[in-house]
Amino acid sequence: MELSGDPKSGEVEVGATAEELAALADAVVAGEGHLTFSAGVLAAIEVAATDGPGVLVSVDGERRVLVIGGDAAGRQVLAEVLRDIASTTDGGHTHLDHWPGHPWLAEGSLPLVVDNPLGGMPQRQLR
Repeated sequence: MELSGDPKSGEVEVGATAEELAALADAVVAGEGHLTFSAGVLAAIEVAATDGPGVLVSVDGERRVLVIGGDAAGRQVLAEVLRDIASTTDGGHTHLDHWPGHPWLAEGSLPLVVDNPLGGMPQRQLR
């Protein structure tokens, strides 16, 4: 797994294998976990159950950790999104950005870009 970021926008990009995204989804559902890796700007992802509402994604810059915290309902939706990304067979990436009234991302959550393990842009045919 590799995490990179854009300091100007605060956006964090997650690049991972299907297996790594599945492990992250499992940790998100459980509401606990600490996944470490050697590549990228950040060194780990830490998941914690919190009161919410929703899911808050942040970075602990001192520890170089992406922190995902949230209530059970929000974490469940995020886990489903991660599993969907991992199973997409034509590549691409997904932007997870908070907007006013977002149903499961909390205000102040950092924007995430989660890359499909196949990378690149989707190979869908336009009609």
